[in-house]
Amino acid sequence: MKNTVKLLFIFILFFVVNWFSGCIPSKPTDDIEILPADRLVNKMEVNRRKVKTFEGKGTLHLNTPEIQNSTTFRVVLSKPDSVYVTFYGPFGIELAQILISKKNYVFYESLNNTAYEGSVNDNILKSIFKIDLQLSDLVDAFIGSINMSERLYKEPDNYKIEYDKYILTYIDSLNRTSATYVIDVRDLGITDFTLKDSKNNPTLEGKYSSFGILESVAVPYKISLKNNARKQALNIEYNNIQINKRNIFIDFKIPDDADRVKF
Repeated sequence: MKNTVKLLFIFILFFVVNWFSGCIPSKPTDDIEILPADRLVNKMEVNRRKVKTFEGKGTLHLNTPEIQNSTTFRVVLSKPDSVYVTFYGPFGIELAQILISKKNYVFYESLNNTAYEGSVNDNILKSIFKIDLQLSDLVDAFIGSINMSERLYKEPDNYKIEYDKYILTYIDSLNRTSATYVIDVRDLGITDFTLKDSKNNPTLEGKYSSFGILESVAVPYKISLKNNARKQALNIEYNNIQINKRNIFIDFKIPDDADRVKF
């Protein structure tokens, strides 16, 4: 009986100790090198450039004053400037295909069997995707990355570490704007960024989560972008991602009987 009570006590003690150990987070920096700002930005930019091609499948949610819609989609990206997106409706019915390169675009509307072709500009991208993004920003948005090349040789105005996050802030004194980036200490994935105007109001916000490590690069499966100034929100949730796939290809072909409209 005494042995049973003793074993029970040991079991309870073991459970309690492990339960409290699980509740108290260990310091994430114990076995991780803390980087100075210049090396951190350099590593992040190196990781961003490692992604040469990208293929993702998932759901896209768009909320703007003009449209509120959700759709499943497939995107294929070939850096630096090729974007191919297929949108699907209920039961996997193809609704549209979009191919965008640096100079030209083709938008094929499947239901009406009509292809629209023309030169790429910011207005065209806005009319197609209903959100204000340049082509390079669009590529980064689908991948869930941020181009930090302009920050490579500039020290942040504020740099700190809060628990398991690096926080960098850059201030544009001429325009009185600021940009803040929050980066995970472990995998160097950007989890949040905020751009603020001269009145310190957030104009553009991004949140990235549910990261997967693909070829040593932290890639988010959930992406949220908000353009507060224009009341635009884009949310992407991937269920499958592949990067740098050798046999990746853009399988886009306009049917021979399609109507073509050129701009």
